[in-house]
Amino acid sequence: MFWNNNKKLTEEELELSKKCQEEAEHLYRSGKYHCAEAVMETIRRHFAADLPESIVGTVSGFGGGSGSGCICGAVSGGTVALGLILADKKETMQLTKDLHVWFKEKYGVTCCKTIRAKNDKGICPVLTGEVTGKIAEMLKRKSP
Repeated sequence: MFWNNNKKLTEEELELSKKCQEEAEHLYRSGKYHCAEAVMETIRRHFAADLPESIVGTVSGFGGGSGSGCICGAVSGGTVALGLILADKKETMQLTKDLHVWFKEKYGVTCCKTIRAKNDKGICPVLTGEVTGKIAEMLKRKSP
């Protein structure tokens, strides 16, 4: 793994993860962003603020499981955000895999339709925030 999952979070890592989680959830609840967009915008703001907000449009098709209920939009948007921030393809692939493993452990599946069938839509802003917080944690803790 490129990040140490067993390492205790520093206060700074914990604070950034929580801030990103809350911000992404807020963006989703605002109605201006859906799941993938909220993840991407929050990660852009904290890890690539020099990039224009218009970059968020690259994930607009991922909301609601890419419109068909397939893979969770927050996970899809998070995958693109990882690729945006990381310069190394191998590292991006590994952190994407780690994100999927973490998400499946937490929710059982990455399928939007299945998650929403077992929960009400109110789960979406919460998991959007959680995915964003996890990505922030991973990016902050990744090995140099």
